[in-house]
Amino acid sequence: MGTAGIHHVGLAVADLDTTTRFFTDGLGWKLVREVPDYPAKFVTDGTAFLTLWQTDPGAAPFDRKTRVGMHHLALKVADERQLNDLFEKVRAYPGVRVEFAPQAMGAGPARHCMFCEPGGIRMELAWTP
Repeated sequence: MGTAGIHHVGLAVADLDTTTRFFTDGLGWKLVREVPDYPAKFVTDGTAFLTLWQTDPGAAPFDRKTRVGMHHLALKVADERQLNDLFEKVRAYPGVRVEFAPQAMGAGPARHCMFCEPGGIRMELAWTP
């Protein structure tokens, strides 16, 4: 027997409230639990489940080329229209840094976009037909 998928992904974030608001207000996820003493917040889109953990002040930001750790968080979308619509919403969200707009993934027809949410987590939205 092996594993059966990912249970959750835990992300260490520089500003717990800012990142939580991005997931709930920007992406439409639900806040399902909080642990103020840790501090941590737990969010879900109904399928994926993330734990967001507050780092200490002055924590070094992640750099995908110089630090070991998660390169990015890729979220799948149902179709190309949803990819484009959600990208427009994300692009307009305060503090988001867009790396690139929806484009072909490799030779296509899959498409994706990359951005950093306001707290600095590098993210991807991906559609694969």
